[in-house]
Amino acid sequence: MTRHADAVRSFYAEIWERGELSRIPALLHEGFTFRGSLGSVLTGHAAFADYVRRVTGALAEYRCEILDLIEEGPRLAARMRFGGTHRGPLFGIPATGRAVAWDGAAFFTFEGDRVRDLWVLGDVHGLLGQLRA
Repeated sequence: MTRHADAVRSFYAEIWERGELSRIPALLHEGFTFRGSLGSVLTGHAAFADYVRRVTGALAEYRCEILDLIEEGPRLAARMRFGGTHRGPLFGIPATGRAVAWDGAAFFTFEGDRVRDLWVLGDVHGLLGQLRA
């Protein structure tokens, strides 16, 4: 496994699953840009940390499973499965207590040893269907 692949695994395990937001500066470039499924663009560590707090606040026991990881130079693509328990408002839907899971893809671009850009495309339609069921 390469250092970039290790960084992607750490990104999901440490920041998302364990909520270790103090790891953001070590893993993400100071000019980090995040693009999400709904067209949102976030720039910088503070904005991304707020986003992680909102998502993991709504979805307890948040999980990120890397199903495939493909690397070419400074770019990595990951086929993902995300999940958690709906414990807070998400997409305007009050907590349901349901376990939810959805698939997605994440595209990382590195500058040096840190992620400079991340584009995540998740199956929001499938997630909404589970939340509204």
